[in-house]
Amino acid sequence: MTGFELSYAHLYRLSDDTGLNEHAIGPIPRRGHGYCLDDVARGLVVLCREPEPTDAMVRLLERYLAFVVHAQEDDGRFHNRLGYDRRWQDEPGLGDWWGRALWALGTAVARGPAPWVRQTALARFEASAAHRPPSVRSMAFAALGAAEVLVDRPTHGLAVALLADAAAVIGGPRPDAEWPWPEHRLYYANALLPEVLIAAGNACADKEILARGLRLLDWLLTAETRGGHLSPVPVGGWQLGEQRPAFDQQPIEVAAIADACARAFAVTGDELWADGCRLAGDWFLGDNDAGIPLHDPRTGGGYDGLHRVGRNENQGAESTLALISTLQHHRQFAKEIR
Repeated sequence: MTGFELSYAHLYRLSDDTGLNEHAIGPIPRRGHGYCLDDVARGLVVLCREPEPTDAMVRLLERYLAFVVHAQEDDGRFHNRLGYDRRWQDEPGLGDWWGRALWALGTAVARGPAPWVRQTALARFEASAAHRPPSVRSMAFAALGAAEVLVDRPTHGLAVALLADAAAVIGGPRPDAEWPWPEHRLYYANALLPEVLIAAGNACADKEILARGLRLLDWLLTAETRGGHLSPVPVGGWQLGEQRPAFDQQPIEVAAIADACARAFAVTGDELWADGCRLAGDWFLGDNDAGIPLHDPRTGGGYDGLHRVGRNENQGAESTLALISTLQHHRQFAKEIR
């Protein structure tokens, strides 16, 4: 391939006046399945990252922010699933959606397009940031939001505490050189964990925490690369002794690698991490274990998963946002797609 265009066309297609439809049949929104905070929060992150958002992007960003605020309860927990009838289908909690909501709010604090957006996001972040959920990934997603808040407000107490506590929960590499990963297997969005350590080490000027994060990310990038291209772990995760390549491979794993490598490059300037972002973009464009693109240039959508001999032809919100997020980083490091 000689070029690509990062398109928001499919994100607009999946969105309506309430939020972002979670699922699709092919490229068509599957409205009966409703919305989830997980995806709306991801959408808010990518829109806030755009350096020169269009008026249409800003309007969509404001809609997503309103959804996040609506999902938040007074005690700082969040609902996740909203039916197409605009009724919540779950009880508020502190799962991954809570963490992603704080990630989105923190990103809006640092990069929101208007003062009122940044102020609203900060107030909503502060209303939830004292919680400490039992899930390491919930904590880690929220910690990324805390790191964003600290870009704008370096001494913000709640953000400092949340980022430090998340880094402590993640820990660092195990002494086993063959398996230094802090968990007994790789699960999903794995690069999130070293990214939080890198962010914490950088924000707190702690070289030891930074080195732990970089070491884990280097190991993970090596573990998830085969034959010069990314070979991410499948839906069920992976550990030593299990078959590779393995399928169903998910775009969310690749997007997490791109995020972590982009942060590592921003902190260190090491070209290794720019290469990691390029590998992630190339995975979507067909340089993967099946040689099949996960990007539909006609719609701007991302396909929902990679199989051994094909792909999931549906273009849902999670995969499309993973594509957009990855290509945001990819365009920074690649003038031309191989």
